[in-house]
Amino acid sequence: MPISAQHIKSALTHLRKADPKMKQVIKDIGPFTHKLGRHKFAMLVNSILSQQISVAAASTIRQRFLDLLGDKTFKAAAIVAFSVDELREVGVSRQKAGYILDLAEKTVEGSVNFRGFSKMSNQEIIENLTQVKGIGVWTAQMFLMFSMGRLDVFPVDDLGLQNAMKKIYELDDSCSKETLLNISAKWEPYQTIASWYCWQSLDSGA
Repeated sequence: MPISAQHIKSALTHLRKADPKMKQVIKDIGPFTHKLGRHKFAMLVNSILSQQISVAAASTIRQRFLDLLGDKTFKAAAIVAFSVDELREVGVSRQKAGYILDLAEKTVEGSVNFRGFSKMSNQEIIENLTQVKGIGVWTAQMFLMFSMGRLDVFPVDDLGLQNAMKKIYELDDSCSKETLLNISAKWEPYQTIASWYCWQSLDSGA
């Protein structure tokens, strides 16, 4: 389910009242503009492909992979027909090919059930996804935020988010995760929206 305009309005009202520094960030950045990814399986494949390589390299491999499949998006049923070696031929590393095939196989067999996610808690979804090779907690959290549209996710281990918060809240480089969690508690139940604004502030130099 997409993040509704009403949810965004409520989130911004809450964040402005709860946190003066976040209020200023929202003013500097402007409207919340993120659109959710429609294809949940494809988002995870893209996340795996993008790990530890440049955006340009990931984009090239992604297009070669799609050309191999003869489709415009990644689908589990199509991917399971290929082998690791066939995926390597279009530039996917052996390790990532194994991860993607594991995700595709678990999706086809139903142990990863995207249709059932709407009825599951954040933690249940994280546990379901991290059974897949190559999908850790961070990737699952990004999925919750930017594919599922869950409003109250705070990926405390994300380095970009940590750096943004240190800048916004004038924190020492050695500040603990507990300090960041204490700040994010003020954002509840809209930690996802606040986190997005933190990332945007880092990218924009605001």
